[in-house]
Amino acid sequence: MLASGSARRHELLSRLGVAFTVRVPDIDETPRPREAATTYVERLARAKAVAARRHPDEVVLAADTTVDVDGTILGKPIDEKAARIMLTGLSGQTHAVHTGVALAVVGEVMSQVITTEVTFRVLAPEEIEAYVRSGEPLDKAGGYGIQGQAGLFVSSVAGSVSNVVGLPLAQTAALLSRAGFEPIEWGPPRPS
Repeated sequence: MLASGSARRHELLSRLGVAFTVRVPDIDETPRPREAATTYVERLARAKAVAARRHPDEVVLAADTTVDVDGTILGKPIDEKAARIMLTGLSGQTHAVHTGVALAVVGEVMSQVITTEVTFRVLAPEEIEAYVRSGEPLDKAGGYGIQGQAGLFVSSVAGSVSNVVGLPLAQTAALLSRAGFEPIEWGPPRPS
């Protein structure tokens, strides 16, 4: 079970060859006062995994991604104005992209946070405006998708690119293996 409506996460998880169904939980994604971005994404991933679970023996994978600029959490922009502000702030700067990944299995919830450093080149106001008008920034943390047109804004990446897209593949595969799933066939857990 995948506790996410994100088309990008669906595609990434499919690359691992994992068969899954989708159940999107309804949870409050508001950051808590003074909550660190890494704490925030791990808390949300764990909450989503638990909320999407219907049966104790059900295995649920969940993730949450945010952009962190000097301790400020950038979620999805609420409108074009917010997207412009976010992109202007990212221009010429390095920021962190954090993804919390959680796996609810029988008797426990395992989780971890993966961080990738992304540096944007300096963006011209016209580039920001054209990108905002494309509509692409509105459903993405930080107001951009590295896998889309905004890939042209990125001058360097230190860490997992799939993390920036929304699901760190290597770490997700390791988490599934840690839970006992065969890495080749991703079948049911191995007997202990």
